[in-house]
Amino acid sequence: MSIRIPQPALRRPVWTRVALVLTAAGALTLTGLPALEQAGAAKAKAVRCDEKFLGKQFPSTPANSGPPDSLPYDAWPNDENYTYDNPAKAYDGVLPPTDAQREKAGTNYRKWQRAYNKSKSPADKVMEIYARYNSQYDKKTGFKEFQRFLDVRYVGNHGNPPRGEAFEARMVKKYNMVGPDWWCQDPIDYKDPETGEKRTRVVDAHNRRTERKVEMKSNGKIEDDQLKADRQIAKEKPKSTFRYLTGAKTEESTKRKIAQFDADLKRDRGTGRTQAGVNERRSNAIERTQKPNQYTRFDKRFNPDPLKGGSQGPLFDQALRSGKTAEEARRLQAVYNRNNGGGYFGRGPGGIDFSTLEINYVGTPVKGKGLDYSMKADYVADPDTDPGYGGDAKLQLASDAFFTWLALSPEKFWVNLNPIRPDLIMDKDFAKTDAGRVLLESDLILKHDYADAMNPDKYERGEKFWKAAPRTPEGMPCLPIIRQWITPKPAQVREQDGGIYILDAPLKVNMEVPTGPDVPKNSCELTQAQTEQAEELILSTIQPELERRVNDDPSYADLRRVYSSRVAAEYIRRKDAVEATDFRKIINSNDVSRWPLRDENKTWDKKTVYDKYVDSFRNGDYKFERVYDGKVWILSMGGVDFSKAPRKNISGTEFTTRHKGLDRTTKTSVQTEVTYQDGDTAYLGGSTEGRATTPEDPKPTPSPTGSSHPKPTDGPSTPAPGSSSTPGGGHSAPPAADPDPDGDLAHTGNDLPVGLFVGAAAALAVVGGALTWWMRRRRAPGH
Repeated sequence: MSIRIPQPALRRPVWTRVALVLTAAGALTLTGLPALEQAGAAKAKAVRCDEKFLGKQFPSTPANSGPPDSLPYDAWPNDENYTYDNPAKAYDGVLPPTDAQREKAGTNYRKWQRAYNKSKSPADKVMEIYARYNSQYDKKTGFKEFQRFLDVRYVGNHGNPPRGEAFEARMVKKYNMVGPDWWCQDPIDYKDPETGEKRTRVVDAHNRRTERKVEMKSNGKIEDDQLKADRQIAKEKPKSTFRYLTGAKTEESTKRKIAQFDADLKRDRGTGRTQAGVNERRSNAIERTQKPNQYTRFDKRFNPDPLKGGSQGPLFDQALRSGKTAEEARRLQAVYNRNNGGGYFGRGPGGIDFSTLEINYVGTPVKGKGLDYSMKADYVADPDTDPGYGGDAKLQLASDAFFTWLALSPEKFWVNLNPIRPDLIMDKDFAKTDAGRVLLESDLILKHDYADAMNPDKYERGEKFWKAAPRTPEGMPCLPIIRQWITPKPAQVREQDGGIYILDAPLKVNMEVPTGPDVPKNSCELTQAQTEQAEELILSTIQPELERRVNDDPSYADLRRVYSSRVAAEYIRRKDAVEATDFRKIINSNDVSRWPLRDENKTWDKKTVYDKYVDSFRNGDYKFERVYDGKVWILSMGGVDFSKAPRKNISGTEFTTRHKGLDRTTKTSVQTEVTYQDGDTAYLGGSTEGRATTPEDPKPTPSPTGSSHPKPTDGPSTPAPGSSSTPGGGHSAPPAADPDPDGDLAHTGNDLPVGLFVGAAAALAVVGGALTWWMRRRRAPGH
């Protein structure tokens, strides 16, 4: 039997779900609504669900129609996709209007609608948008930020209804909500429990015979006003039962509220059968923009040539929506929530913890073709009260680091914190980038953490450590100078389907007693046996804690982010070494002008970090007092080597078994935000396959993104290897770039663990957390 699903109507008023008064709140708020959007519940008209979504009327309602009382959700596979059209998305790059353009547009947006319908000129559509903006702009309470208006009120409001209806169409078909009993958009009257006034709740799907009411949300959240209305309807119509279908991971707050609703109804009705429950049917809503034009936003990040098109994808949409600060994020989350009745914005701009954002997939680069890529980030637990923020900055860092690893030749990948070598902190070109800044700052954090991890006033670990530490003849605890640096453990990757999946990229903390002329003099002396004893104690007690912090703590999140970009960039290097790609002009060009220090770090200086380290080395990070051998001692406690990016290419069997369906999830993430299996991680992607367009009208123009720096000069066509000079004046020849049966990435630079990204000579030792002693001799009580 052929079933035809008609095209969804362009818009359905989101407030027809519950006809309640909308109140203004926050700095960004909604005032006037355009006439086209001014339909209320009074105008809602029910239609048979089969007729609305399947294009025909079924003679009877199947016995198994409607969602079941219980539905075990198999989170895998998450491959239920559906598409919907949002022509408004093609105008998401419109710039804010000038005063002249606002005056020209006026407030009669219908006039510009007619003009566009006749001319089909995108410039007329832009004037319609400006007219809509004018009609809702208020100097005191209105949308002053045009870009938020554009996203929330224009793109979002046009996308809400078709997305919601596309999801509803899937649910109607999946659960056989057909026949004469099932009515969609069915208005149900009830009395406001506080005022006694008449209200109307428009139910997505209503079985008029069984009184089962179904709310369908393409996101994972049910609104409080809807639940409030349903509670009252349940009192007035005691045969009513309620099912809530969600198309994304259901928020815990929603689950709790519906569970409480169900428990209350069971108690009041004296039954054990489900009265209200959630059926989770995660589905991936793929938005089709239709006819991109000069007003469509193309982001220049991850694009090898800033003069050719740009990227599109959910990654950029979500990152650009997020607030820059926690305070702004909370304000924006409230604004988006008030305009998300159809689920277009999902969990809202604060739903993703962008501090965890890392690249997890990059496609194979082919010259002249776009590059697909995907990044992952954790969801926040409660986006409304503690939303995520900073997505734009974190995305920028990941992209900039990716190109930094491509552009700089490997001998520049070094940093060095040594209190007696202020002349060798880091390469001057590397110091111009945020990737270099992150590495140097992470090295300093590591040295602080080394001291912190053995603090006896904070940790039981520290107390045990100092009791076991070696002693000088005078009874003073003594440690040798210890060098710490971070190296990658083999990254777990899978290369297949024209790309590389970065499954895990763990980091390792290395520690050893350095030797050589650049090692500062220690404040106390130990025998060789004591030195070995101390080294073993540090490796068994302190090193595991430091490694845990490096891989898990938020303070190293940027380091993990730039390392994931390092793995992705090395894959591009390897592919370009075999066949020229669009990245060849960048690789080893040593031109990082497109990826400079940005925003609050524009004036960052490596010397500032160095000075902080020297102060820590000389003066210590903390002081503590302990009695050892009958004497009171007051003591004070004061990098990372990614020169190799080793990887282990796991087998196809292991990939399929341990990461079942990740390939489909990743590919889908290029088009829409996806949750892998039953996890709390979002996958968001994009593609550089955009196209530059010539504006029909010089004003307005698309919003510029990325950098307008000139293209980098041509560089070597292959990514190194070969002997490379080092900042210390020495050199080291890396192993030949022969294929490695274990899948290790090609070596870049020096293997010697002497810095964050090292390239320094073997004699140049990186000094770890320094242990400096001040001793105040005095006898303990009784001595």
